[in-house]
Amino acid sequence: MKLHYLQHVPFETPRAILEWAKEREFSFSATRFFAGEDLPEDLPDFLVIMGGPMSAHDEDRYPWLAEEKTYLKKAVEAGIPVLGICLGAQLLAEVLGAKVYKGPYREIGWFPVELTAEGREHPLFRGLPSRFVAFHWHGETFDLPQGALHLARSAGCEHQAFVWGERVLALQFHLEMTPEGAEDLLKHCPEDLHPPGPYVQEEQGVRGKPEFYQEARGILFRLLDRLSGLQS
Repeated sequence: MKLHYLQHVPFETPRAILEWAKEREFSFSATRFFAGEDLPEDLPDFLVIMGGPMSAHDEDRYPWLAEEKTYLKKAVEAGIPVLGICLGAQLLAEVLGAKVYKGPYREIGWFPVELTAEGREHPLFRGLPSRFVAFHWHGETFDLPQGALHLARSAGCEHQAFVWGERVLALQFHLEMTPEGAEDLLKHCPEDLHPPGPYVQEEQGVRGKPEFYQEARGILFRLLDRLSGLQS
């Protein structure tokens, strides 16, 4: 099977998602918009949309966003597994007809995520921890698309995850994060830590603890297995 991912900036890569793909013997490829790469003509078996510091509305600054949204719509309509992370989740929300806008708080660092009642019962999350600590780095949020199920929330952001249909999963948080990824964000986006806020951690908090990464990786792998159809 083939996984294809859409990457918006050099420092937001799939991280642990590629570790999963290698372990499951998926082939994988990428469209790196920042490098001027084109989208593939054909759809993959599994599509992943990564994060980025731009807004889903920044088509004037990043004209490829319009082309990307058209491709996402095509993937959704085709019924292939699609995972959107952070900006990727916001793009999916917009493609599915929902609004994307500035959230009440910025969330940067490691904060608890709690599954909703629907999340605890949904096949993708069933049996996973109902509350876990996840990595966040966002200032915008989204409304739920019509027909979507609200799967998770946090104290700083009500809509942390949704599923639309059986194969489209949007996560505002970053289960794929690694220590190297956190360092890259601190290096490239230090201004996001200012001004301080109730859900903005200092650098050491953003770096997190080894057990945070380990738990997130375990949840990620189980979600990817289920979303891809490798495991029920």
